[in-house]
Amino acid sequence: MSTSDIRVRFAPSPTGFLHVGGLRTALYNHLFARHHGGRTILRIEDTDRSRYVEGAVENLLDTLEWAGITFDEGPRNGGPYGPYIQSERTELYRQHVDQLLAEGKAYRCFCTPEDLERSRNRQIEAKQDASYDRTCRSLSESEIREKLESDCSFTVRLKVPLLGTMQFTDLVRGEISVAYEVIDDQVLLKSDGFPTYHLANVVDDHHMRVTHVIRGEEWLPSTPKHLLLYDCFGWDAPQFAHLPLLLNQDRSKLSKRQGDVAVEDYRAKGYLPEALINFVALLGWNPGDDRELFTLHDLERDFTLDRVSKAGAVFDIDKLQWFNAQYVRSLPAETLVNICQPWLAEAGIDTADTARCISITTLLSSYLSLPSDIAPLLRPFSSSPIIIDDAESRDILDSEISRQVLRDFLAKAKAPGEWTAPAIKAMISDIQKESGIKGKALFGPIRIALTGAPHGPDLGTTAEILGRDMCIARAAAQLS
Repeated sequence: MSTSDIRVRFAPSPTGFLHVGGLRTALYNHLFARHHGGRTILRIEDTDRSRYVEGAVENLLDTLEWAGITFDEGPRNGGPYGPYIQSERTELYRQHVDQLLAEGKAYRCFCTPEDLERSRNRQIEAKQDASYDRTCRSLSESEIREKLESDCSFTVRLKVPLLGTMQFTDLVRGEISVAYEVIDDQVLLKSDGFPTYHLANVVDDHHMRVTHVIRGEEWLPSTPKHLLLYDCFGWDAPQFAHLPLLLNQDRSKLSKRQGDVAVEDYRAKGYLPEALINFVALLGWNPGDDRELFTLHDLERDFTLDRVSKAGAVFDIDKLQWFNAQYVRSLPAETLVNICQPWLAEAGIDTADTARCISITTLLSSYLSLPSDIAPLLRPFSSSPIIIDDAESRDILDSEISRQVLRDFLAKAKAPGEWTAPAIKAMISDIQKESGIKGKALFGPIRIALTGAPHGPDLGTTAEILGRDMCIARAAAQLS
């Protein structure tokens, strides 16, 4: 098989939102295919109707598109092996179930939920592993016919070999061996006529010509069941790669109990797709060197499965914020202004004055991890009067040295001349030379009077953006 023949798929269920683990799975499939010149498939696995959430499919597609992950085939763009929504393929699954029944490789199970619960309880009481006890596996033809004629509800189960061992190679985990005796006779077709994940997954992967299945570690126990199905149908199986778990800081499995797990949550908070993709890519994969910042193109070029780790990857929100800060701070000025526009408007800043908005956001960009971080930093640039209510700043301004600094600042600010950052810095330097006041005693009262805070970005640039008139008004207000 040439690399251009490689076909991978991302096959989520529409259960409400896209988990960050799902985003990583979609990303790794995308990167693997693009690296090898192969093709990607998006398939919606919606056969579990009890978990189906209305609108989840569109939300899923929009979120993947926002993240920059595209597919060559799928529900929106079609393809030669559609439809790409499993609920539209049910007849195909039933045909394959009928084939397995006819060949004696599967059997009908007439056990009711109550029967299964009683069997499970007996096994638990006997300290045995709870699994299906194969009651219906040995039913005679006449017993089966009688139950069918009585219109008894049934599922269809796979006949798993009772003896022997399943062996396969995982591209991340290496050689794996599983005894058949620990594999349950899995349900293939549910009583409502819909296939289970196991059957539909295998049938679709075969018919869609999938060559590599890249999915989360939680699906590793299902792999022997899937390989058995490939063998029953006489099909060549794809190669499997199971990705490490995503973990909380305490190394428990990533869960909403300890933080956000939905991609939509991070999007709503202002995380940039480039930052989230960069961060997620490194949760289980490393480039073999100390690089951390990757564009999607970089990842497509460098990604290989042999550098995917077996160990679980900790989802470090502080590291994600660091990534987001790098991307926010590198945004073109116009882009950052557009993103920050809601907070600029809320602060009473004229968003039609693009040049001033660019100056403000450029000045503040180094303080931003999220675009929303700009909100409290905009206070000095609004037209509202500065109210200084913290005791420390008030004490600084009330000292005689500070009042002298502000009087000198006012006198020089009112004198003719340029009002640019370099000119303002030169003006403050002149005050230092003439008064002998320097350091915090010089800069502190000016900054507090102009911005209301003892710390902040470059004072000269801040004063230039505020404008001469506003600086004069604010300094004078502290002397009145």
